[in-house]
Amino acid sequence: MDEERPVDSGGVRGDIEQLLALSSKIPAALIRPVWRRITESESPWAVLCAVLAATALQVALPNRYEIPPNWLLPTLGALLGLGLSIANHEGFTRISPQLRLISKLLIAVISLANAGSAGRLIAALLRGKEQDPTTLLLTGGAIWLTNVIVFGMWYWDLDRGGPAARSRALKPYPDLLFPQMTAPDLSAPDWKPEFLDYLYVSFTTAAAFSPTDVLPLARWAKMTMMVQSIVSLSTLVLVIARAVNILK
Repeated sequence: MDEERPVDSGGVRGDIEQLLALSSKIPAALIRPVWRRITESESPWAVLCAVLAATALQVALPNRYEIPPNWLLPTLGALLGLGLSIANHEGFTRISPQLRLISKLLIAVISLANAGSAGRLIAALLRGKEQDPTTLLLTGGAIWLTNVIVFGMWYWDLDRGGPAARSRALKPYPDLLFPQMTAPDLSAPDWKPEFLDYLYVSFTTAAAFSPTDVLPLARWAKMTMMVQSIVSLSTLVLVIARAVNILK
């Protein structure tokens, strides 16, 4: 009968020591979670284009669906967007309470203008005043697109403290979990969510009435997505139902 030989643990111990030695040579930036990596600042031009698009959509609405005076809110939105872009023309790098207040005022102005237009449209639909299906569909589509831009700006401005705080990785946890955060091997090492990513989040939430591939982790994100889904669903249902009724 063969004698039992003691297990040679030197091989296992040696493998562990090699793994520890290799892990010590890996850069810390690759070990940190994606949301804890310091990245370059975000360009402001995508946000400026979104502000101009929302302003143009608001101006294109029929006067009866705008909050009087019709020129006030679109003008304020354009001026605030231009001022914010000039102040951050080299990128969102400064963490300033004043700039944060300006950005929130900008989004609030656009939100107020679009909420007023949506309210007037819904009131007209409930009273049966709108009889032109083309005008109805174009107006409803413009309000829906503006709603997508507005909520995209809210997600972009609130997630992890805003663009400047995100680039410096100041928050320990993400508010919105993007797929690239859970599968970093599928994206560049310096990847970070930018405005177009948040615009996509807003569009899919408005179209599907629920989150899709980006998961809300913070309570404010969950509540914001819930409100956006309710607004989008009510707008689309009323506009489409009224348009079908007129065409019949």
